[in-house]
Amino acid sequence: MPPKQRKIAIMGYRSVGKSSLSIQFVDGQFVDSYDPTIENTFIKTTRVRSQEYDLKLVDTAGQDEYSIFPAQYSMDIHGYVLVYSITSSKSFEVVQIIYEKLLDMTGKIHVPIVLVGNKTDLHMERMISSDEGRRLAESWKAAFIEASAKQNEVCSPFRSSSVADIFHTMLLEIEKANGNMQEKSNCSVS
Repeated sequence: MPPKQRKIAIMGYRSVGKSSLSIQFVDGQFVDSYDPTIENTFIKTTRVRSQEYDLKLVDTAGQDEYSIFPAQYSMDIHGYVLVYSITSSKSFEVVQIIYEKLLDMTGKIHVPIVLVGNKTDLHMERMISSDEGRRLAESWKAAFIEASAKQNEVCSPFRSSSVADIFHTMLLEIEKANGNMQEKSNCSVS
């Protein structure tokens, strides 16, 4: 079976860890400090459920509530990883605005989305509960994962795993949206 080509946009407020999640997934390392992203594209081949995927990750510049939603973020994109920081109420508000703009821009009622609450390693500074994130994702019919790019782990009700689960879950959401999967996917990947 030839690899499937998939393009995923990673969006969220500035400094929520979009680039850190991308670099952790692609290179297996945590970059503590770097210049704010203008826009980066990462390429990685990965396998989920015996299907190989050539992924193109579009790591977008941080958005705020006033950002104009660039048209290129709705074209040829198969799915969206929307990221907020569990330590920032503002980032949680902005991710909801991004979602609304995304629906307006794509003209679709449902687009494949994984909502990610990042920075779980800063649990002492937590402002957004897991339940709040989960409820928001359920209202969008999206998958929900909490993660730490720094510690390369995700928390799901089933197990802790690596940041790769975010992108594997995204691929399963895309397949489901394309009618290629019957069962409902959750945070874990088999």
